[in-house]
Parts: sequence; structure tokens; C-alpha cells
Amino acid sequence: RGAVVDTADNGKEGVQMAISGGYDVVLMDMQMPVLDGYAATKNLRALGFTKPIIALTAHAMAEERLKTKDAGCNAHITKPIDTNLLIEAIKELSV
Repeated sequence: RGAVVDTADNGKEGVQMAISGGYDVVLMDMQMPVLDGYAATKNLRALGFTKPIIALTAHAMAEERLKTKDAGCNAHITKPIDTNLLIEAIKELSV
């Protein structure tokens, strides 16, 4: 849909990419190896990353939404990903 997308193999790599790149938004898989999405998000926020971070997870329960918010995510999208919902969340957060 016109986005330029990069991928990271794990959370540690994702943090490094987000800090060094000119990204407008981060889509954060919460179940990544090496450094999970919760720790990666907390690290990004501690390093001063202020751009939107959207949690991507299979967990839809209210406590999971709170956990991703507490980690520093701006939005929470459940898997399987609804592309239209994801695009709307990105548009909303990128304003």
C-alpha cells in the first residue's frame, strides 16, 4: 500500500534499526527472539524513541493490552492481522 518496510530478525536488531533509521512507525512483534517486544519497546522509549509503536500479538485479552501499553506501545493489533485495521491505526498515529 505504498509503505517502505524493513524487517528485523529479533528484538535487539529491531531496537538498533529503529534508533538508527528514519522510521515513522514501528510494528512490534511482542514474541520475538533474543529480546521480546516488551523489552524492545521499553528500551526504545528509554533511548528517547518517540515515534509510534504498534504492538502485534496473538493475545487479545484486556490485561495483554494493558501490558503492551505499559511497555510503551501506542496501539495494540491482534493476529491474524486485519490489514485495514493496521493501516487505519498507522494513519491515526502518524497524524
